[in-house]
Amino acid sequence: MSKYLKYTKNFYFVFTVLFVLWMIFIDSNDILTQFKLSSKVRELENQKEFLLERKNKIKQDREELMSNSELLEKFARERYLMKKKTEDLYVIVQD
Repeated sequence: MSKYLKYTKNFYFVFTVLFVLWMIFIDSNDILTQFKLSSKVRELENQKEFLLERKNKIKQDREELMSNSELLEKFARERYLMKKKTEDLYVIVQD
């Protein structure tokens, strides 16, 4: 028991213990906050990877549309409801 009391009287030991406790639990950059931030970073990296893949797919679709006029016309008709001057367009909405 006297061995432990000897350490508690040492200023540097007490200061080090208090400092470690402060850094682990009380500080704004504590372990829990660091864990939350690292999980958020991983989530954002996954989202970035997904969005980059989607961007590449859209870029490929765009190149394909611009190279083929029939596909461009079909896309415009379906997506933007465009029509020729001599055509009538009927939109059927399903409930």
